[in-house]
Amino acid sequence: MSTKRRALAALPAIPMAMAGAVAYQVLRAAHRPDLPSFPNQDPNGKFGDPELRPLRLVALGDSSITAPGVEDLDNAWVRRIAISLGAEFHVDLVSVAVGGSKARDVIASQLEEAVRLEPDIAILSVGANDAIRATSPDRYRAEIQYIVSELDRTSGAIVVFGVGDLGSIPRLPPLLRRTLTRRAARFNSAAASIAAQFPNAIKVPTTGPMSTAFWDDRDLFAGDLFHAGDEGHRLFADQMLPAFRAALIVQRRTDS
Repeated sequence: MSTKRRALAALPAIPMAMAGAVAYQVLRAAHRPDLPSFPNQDPNGKFGDPELRPLRLVALGDSSITAPGVEDLDNAWVRRIAISLGAEFHVDLVSVAVGGSKARDVIASQLEEAVRLEPDIAILSVGANDAIRATSPDRYRAEIQYIVSELDRTSGAIVVFGVGDLGSIPRLPPLLRRTLTRRAARFNSAAASIAAQFPNAIKVPTTGPMSTAFWDDRDLFAGDLFHAGDEGHRLFADQMLPAFRAALIVQRRTDS
């Protein structure tokens, strides 16, 4: 094979090699003995007056749902949403999320149960681990499309979080943070394009104020400087609540 042809054949491997290098550096940063490590939590619960109309929320995804580092579990964004909606509904919040999950893990171990539960609103929050750990954007796009299509069969509405700006994570090596900002944007764009294909899906906006706040204020992070803390989850909930209001309108239309 000529030198030119060998070079061309190697081109597809370059992005994966770069993604692998990013994943390696992130994994090194994740094992810092000078910073605490927090357990994943179970946000399941029932909220609101049992006499109110029932509303089942089923959450799939990663540690953005299981909220490691949040000191008061009621401050986790998914619980904040459930508590807020509990003023109007008897909310049954069921989480099948597992910290550290990628989209393929959601398919393998969470999706079947979520579909079986027939949620009024399904909540999908996965992608950060894919972006960090060398999943290709095309594979992520295909997996999110499969997940949303399956949820669409039994859910009244689907709220898709996507991926925030991972470059803002202060625990990461400074040289990687801009790279992860660009990579996260590609994954978030993929999630948004899939959500746009389904009339019952609502994409949460993860750019703008939500992104800039995490760059500007380290107090939004937990003590591990990796996961969002109580104040970070408060910001998440504030930014997400309009998407849930829109999902309720979709869910009512689906039921009628």
